[in-house]
Amino acid sequence: MTTALRRYPVLVALCIAALFMVVPFAIVAVNAVKSPTEYAQNGPLSLPEGLYLDGIKDFWERVDFGRKLANSVLISGSVAVLAVVLSVLNAYAIGIGRIKGRTWVLAFFVLANMLPQEALVYPLYYLSKEAGLYDTRLSVIIVFTVIQAAFGTYLLSSVLGQFPREILEAARIDGANKWQVLWRIVVPVSRPTIGVLLVFFFIWTWNEFLLPLVMLISNDNQTVSVALGVLQGQRLMDATMTNAAALLGILPALVFFLLFQRTLTRGIAAGAVK
Repeated sequence: MTTALRRYPVLVALCIAALFMVVPFAIVAVNAVKSPTEYAQNGPLSLPEGLYLDGIKDFWERVDFGRKLANSVLISGSVAVLAVVLSVLNAYAIGIGRIKGRTWVLAFFVLANMLPQEALVYPLYYLSKEAGLYDTRLSVIIVFTVIQAAFGTYLLSSVLGQFPREILEAARIDGANKWQVLWRIVVPVSRPTIGVLLVFFFIWTWNEFLLPLVMLISNDNQTVSVALGVLQGQRLMDATMTNAAALLGILPALVFFLLFQRTLTRGIAAGAVK
């Protein structure tokens, strides 16, 4: 009975936290289906009298949202997969291979992850111009793959550094080479952590704004976050269309998060058990 009573404050705190996260999203969704007149008369907290979808339709057509959505999915998905693969390869060499100067290498990756993006804008702009990659989605994929892999390498290196040596020695005795040890033993065992990185890399890249804004100037190459920022900066949207834009901007990332929620939960639980 005492244990049950102790759980109630935690449950109440979780419910309050859930409300703080859900209520703003619900307000945006409600206002996205209001007409501008209804919004002006009744305010943002009133319920809509009917479904007004012209705001969503007008925003979709004005920014060519379908193309922006495809660009964001392509860039975020590519970065998530490539950064995870690069992180695994780097962490395998550092955490299990125990390369010389391991501490300094990890310090370099931490430093690279701490650099503000404002300091990277001009060097990346200049290099992409020289390489002929400016205003291409490939340039953004390369940049964010390296940035995300810096964090992934640091995290996975600490995980693989604690990998049981007995398992590795048994695999080598059975005749497995380094690549077989990596892909048949290390990766399957580390799959929960890798899954968490995959989800985080996708969402982090989806929400990026500054570098895509600088690197992607063509309308055909822009991402969802850049399209939202540019259109709002031009002040061409009313309150209804602004809420519709916010709803469409966050909805794909939310759907991706919900689809991979089990992967994220398993990864966190596995890390806690370890």
